[in-house]
Amino acid sequence: MIIAPTTVAKNEPGIVTEFKGTGFDRVGIAGDSKGLITVLDTARKVSKFDSSVLITGESGTGKELIARVIHRNSSRRDGPMVVINCGAIPGELLESELFGHEKGAFTGAHRPRIGRFEIADQGTIFLDEIGDMSPDLQVKLLRAIQERQFERVGGTSTIKVDIRVISATNKDLPVAIADGLFREDLYYRLHVIPIHIPPLRERKEDILLLADHFQNNLTKRMNGYQIKIFSEKAKQALLRYDWPGNIRELENLIERVSVLVEDQTIEPYDLPENIIANSFQSTSISVVSVFNNGIGFNQAVDQYQRSLILHALNETGWVKARAAQVLKMNRTTLVEKIKKMNIEPERETPFF
Repeated sequence: MIIAPTTVAKNEPGIVTEFKGTGFDRVGIAGDSKGLITVLDTARKVSKFDSSVLITGESGTGKELIARVIHRNSSRRDGPMVVINCGAIPGELLESELFGHEKGAFTGAHRPRIGRFEIADQGTIFLDEIGDMSPDLQVKLLRAIQERQFERVGGTSTIKVDIRVISATNKDLPVAIADGLFREDLYYRLHVIPIHIPPLRERKEDILLLADHFQNNLTKRMNGYQIKIFSEKAKQALLRYDWPGNIRELENLIERVSVLVEDQTIEPYDLPENIIANSFQSTSISVVSVFNNGIGFNQAVDQYQRSLILHALNETGWVKARAAQVLKMNRTTLVEKIKKMNIEPERETPFF
């Protein structure tokens, strides 16, 4: 699901609560949480100017998407948007990638090469994972950003460019500065307009909207793909999970279950173990209750096993093969335990 492009409404000064109206293109970014709306509001404001922007946030939160939204809504939208991942390129090659090189500048430089700064002229350059750049190269980058000019590696001619700089990192740059790993002057040059993207676990209102959005994308990529429905319990499992990989992890999960689950409805047992494991927490016996109620070790273990088995059976509609798969045990072993514990279908305890 993609929320329509809109302007901003506020209930209190500085508190963004709604994003409505026209004039701002946010196509490709789904969600309506307060955290995301605040990010989009800042992106809307800064897109009108050429100020440097530093986007921070954990890996997988969508920093490049926000950078692209800023470029797409700026006066430079007709110019190039050049992306370079500073952490993915070895330090000895990154300078050439950024500024280009002349023929013979180093071993293997058989011909001149144009760098990303030149390619981005009249447009925007996005420096992703800027915190991974070596201190030596940071000095040259600072000059290029301040003066909008540089020399290619091995060259003497000064090249001038008209670019807008957006950078991003998942590192804590003030800590890196204190550790001598990042230049303070470069930080303040990049940190003119800060934008922090909250992790997905702090804006869970966006999870189901993002799931719909990713499924809609699959209909465009896969011929004949039919959008699947998440059961209410599957939805709750998604909402309870903390998503350490953020939006990237969610997108990968949606594609995985959409391809592998043949039924029209996705149930909790169709989800990965690390996601449904959170669901078991509500049915387990706490250590405190064991001691407070004078329950012995063997009785506590039996009750815990019974709770796990009954929960797995209820979640899989009492399909023992599926329940055994969820519990990671043999079906015959599960059947024996069901008979031994005299487990029968009963009204299910609320899942969440």
